[in-house]
Amino acid sequence: MTGPCTFCGIIAGEIPAEIVYSDEHAVAFLDISQATHGHTLVVPREHCRDLTDIGPDRAGLLMRGAVHTAALLRRALEPGGMNIWHATGATAWQSVFHFHLHLLPRYDPEDLRRAWTHRELPLSSLSPLADRIRTAAAH
Repeated sequence: MTGPCTFCGIIAGEIPAEIVYSDEHAVAFLDISQATHGHTLVVPREHCRDLTDIGPDRAGLLMRGAVHTAALLRRALEPGGMNIWHATGATAWQSVFHFHLHLLPRYDPEDLRRAWTHRELPLSSLSPLADRIRTAAAH
């Protein structure tokens, strides 16, 4: 097998999966744990750990594959909507450390719980946070 990465094993054909889309940069396959009907993962062919490791060019090519896959899911399953979801790091619930996007066809607004609650803050309270982020970009 291609090391301990499950997704690398799927890409190499060493681990079985239901692949629904593939191109030279991305592979999309049904998630073995279907959160919704048609829940699909889109992964880069080249191993990268997470969002901080994928780089902008590879991320763009992967997103192309995600857009193609989403169109296939829409045509085949006719969901009322779709979510795209990603987690970087164990704290954010990443469980397989090979970058991946979840495409989640949605049929009912109640079929998944919201990942966060909406709480609008005064814009002025965000200034210190924005300054901190902009300062990090300068270094």
